[in-house]
Amino acid sequence: MSTVAKLLARKQALLERLESDPGPNERDEIQALLAQIETALNLLEPRDVVGPSDE
Repeated sequence: MSTVAKLLARKQALLERLESDPGPNERDEIQALLAQIETALNLLEPRDVVGPSDE
């Protein structure tokens, strides 16, 4: 499984946890993790769209 796929799977799991109405502390933690995942996806996706380099 690619890094992007793993991040998307983790994001989906966190979104499902948010839907289960967590407490305020857990909600804050989930939102912080989602922000980290979004940042990682934004850094990885442009390279994945172009494809692997020939380096």
